[in-house]
Amino acid sequence: MTLHYGSLYWPSTWPDSPRYPHLTGTASCDVLIVGGGMSGAVCGLTLARSGLDAALIEQGEIASGSSSSNTGLIQYSNDITLSDLARQIGEKDAVCFYRACKNAVEHMGVVAGSLPRDVEFNRRSSFYFASAPEDAKQLREEYELLDRHNFGAEWWDEDQIAARFPFRKEAAIVTHGDAELNPYRFVCTMVEAAAKEGLAVYEHTPMLSIEREDGRFAVRTGEGLIRANRIVLAVGYTPESAGSKRVLSKLNRSYAIATKPLPDLSGWHERFMLWETARPYLYLRATPDGRIVAGGLDEPQRQPVLTAADLRQRSQRLLAEIVKLFPDLRPELAFEWCATFGESADNLPWIGEDPDRPGIYLLLGYGGNGSVYSTIGAQLIRDLLIGEENPLARIVSPRRTCGGRGLSGSRGV
Repeated sequence: MTLHYGSLYWPSTWPDSPRYPHLTGTASCDVLIVGGGMSGAVCGLTLARSGLDAALIEQGEIASGSSSSNTGLIQYSNDITLSDLARQIGEKDAVCFYRACKNAVEHMGVVAGSLPRDVEFNRRSSFYFASAPEDAKQLREEYELLDRHNFGAEWWDEDQIAARFPFRKEAAIVTHGDAELNPYRFVCTMVEAAAKEGLAVYEHTPMLSIEREDGRFAVRTGEGLIRANRIVLAVGYTPESAGSKRVLSKLNRSYAIATKPLPDLSGWHERFMLWETARPYLYLRATPDGRIVAGGLDEPQRQPVLTAADLRQRSQRLLAEIVKLFPDLRPELAFEWCATFGESADNLPWIGEDPDRPGIYLLLGYGGNGSVYSTIGAQLIRDLLIGEENPLARIVSPRRTCGGRGLSGSRGV
């Protein structure tokens, strides 16, 4: 399945990232991780640092799937707002989940600081604005719930916004404790660090089948065979690879661009990460060298566009949206891409042991917060493997039933 089309920015920042052998012959491990994207990388590092005997296989190259098209906005707020999630699963569980997302951002900062290379992890605040005046009411409800549970959010009115930005909006919520990073460098460097700490890594090693042999799993990979006691499926937006009847999801496509570096972003208050209440939504961030990364224009199509003309049409629209917010800027297109992203029917990730296949664990961080979900999932999977309780296990379990709620935009492209 093709996951993206166009010119990707992040791989260009590290063209000589480490490469790994493909598996030939027979190998053995306690835990086999399938997938070399964000979920597989953070899981591999977590398990390696916990002393577990683990291996990772990737059908292509590390970070070559959705991780290459991820825009690197790391936010604890979700595509589904805290207030909507509270109506869906109850306020207590919703707050627990949001709190875990915020803690995951903190943990990502700790991980980034422990890595041998700079992955451009920078603390940022987020600016969630009302796309239309009538959205201010629902935005206020969200702010009050965040404030009641001490998330440290701020309410900005129109005058406060206009004093800091070259545009006016009815209202906005400012949240703190978020971050930006280079997702490609982050994934590649986590795998590099995990390999040095004992994780066996194989590229160009597809999982072709899973069988039971003598009480263990036997995974055939074409030229090799790997035996494992347990398997973690971190296969991203290829749900057929998970092979689970429990995963209810929808695949859409979204668009993103990266501009050429701009000489002056002083009109962009503290380089806040911007997103809006409209669905699908526009989102923007800056890079350390002064580029603007913008995304949005989601469409209910499974496959990315496949022509340069179709892609360029959306890219020009994203450039126009940047200028609407920052009329003094003259952004020029440098990179443009379209990518597939997946969302679950209830806007929560699928993490935990597959109840239909004991010993097989799902780590599927569907949604615009996929990097955050991957971090949560790696810690949860580790806890399940070593027999520790985790308060999120029930909320994101593959055993849950989804209510089939509507699906919305994604920052995960």
